[in-house]
Amino acid sequence: MKITVLSKKDNPLLKRKEVIFSVDHSKEGVTPSRLELRKKLAELLKAKMELVYVEEVKTKTGEPTSIGRLNAYESPERAELIERKHIILRNTPPKAPEKQEKPEEKKTPPKAPEKQEKPEEKKTSEESKDKEASGKKEKPDENKPLEGVETPEIKGDASESTKA
Repeated sequence: MKITVLSKKDNPLLKRKEVIFSVDHSKEGVTPSRLELRKKLAELLKAKMELVYVEEVKTKTGEPTSIGRLNAYESPERAELIERKHIILRNTPPKAPEKQEKPEEKKTPPKAPEKQEKPEEKKTSEESKDKEASGKKEKPDENKPLEGVETPEIKGDASESTKA
C-alpha cells in the first residue's frame, strides 16, 4: 500500500491539519480499512493515532486507487469537541464481543393454549365422522336466506327502470 499526500493544510481556527491523500492498493487488491489507513497516516504525519481521524475514503471505479480526507488534531479533547460523532465511531476499532456462558438448563418453550370450540360450532361426533369418511366439505346453501338478516323486497319491474 503506497500512500501519497496530495495536499496538507493547517487550520489554526480548528487547531487541526486537514490532509487529502491518495492510496495505491494494487498489491492488496482490496481497499484498505479506515483503521489501517489511520495507522499508516499517523506514522506518515508523525502524530498519535488517537489524534488522526479518516473522514472519507473513495475508491476510483475500476482502478486500485483511493482518494481520502483526514483530520489530524493537536489534542484528543479538541478532536472530541470538533469531530462529528459518526466519524469518531467509524475510526474506533471494533470491540471484541463478550462471550456469554450458556446455562446448562434447557428451557422448554411454553405450551400453547388449547383452542376451545364455540358452542354453536360443536357437532355431534357421528356427523363429523361421516363427513371425514366421505371427504366432503360442507358448502353453504346459496338459495337459503341468512339467519337473522332481513332482505328487502324489490318493488317494481327491472325493465321499467331502464327505460328513459
